[in-house]
Amino acid sequence: MTSRTCLETTVLKNPAVNAVWQGWHHLQLPQCWLVAGCLAQTVWNARFGLPGMHGISDIDLIYFDPTDLSLSGEQAHAERIRALFPDLGIWMDVKNEARVHLWYAARFGFQIRPYSSAVDAIDTFPTTATTIGMRPGPHGCEIHATFGLGDLFAGVVRPNKRLITRGIYEAKVAKWRVHWPDLRVVGWDAG
Repeated sequence: MTSRTCLETTVLKNPAVNAVWQGWHHLQLPQCWLVAGCLAQTVWNARFGLPGMHGISDIDLIYFDPTDLSLSGEQAHAERIRALFPDLGIWMDVKNEARVHLWYAARFGFQIRPYSSAVDAIDTFPTTATTIGMRPGPHGCEIHATFGLGDLFAGVVRPNKRLITRGIYEAKVAKWRVHWPDLRVVGWDAG
């Protein structure tokens, strides 16, 4: 089994992720991807023998719509999508990556350039294990993995320094280690 097939098989065993996957045709968002934490954390749970939903706080969906950069537009999509899955039992985080540059400085302390696509945004996610996205494609599961899937399946957390700071990385790692203490964390200076 290839690592891509293994990712799809493992992730779709998570009932919340699978519910979203089965209802994908209802999402109707441009350049929509299921991304980051919910994927990586599902794989880590399988790797470390933990329950499928252990430590997972949300389902991350991103999309890219440069024609509507309003917060109200993003919120309307998020509310609509949450209403599609009322019994999911987990928060659905829906973000328009075309508008991230508008709020990033207020949250993280520095400006970023506007993303050019959803994949461009995925490429900046904070670790090599979380720079991943998947979505149904015309020929099955489409996967984007900026750094491949090796770190993800090995339980390795390594910084992706394209955008984040040391502080952001270390805060993320500290949060994850509470739930997945067996992760092998690569320090900021070594990564």
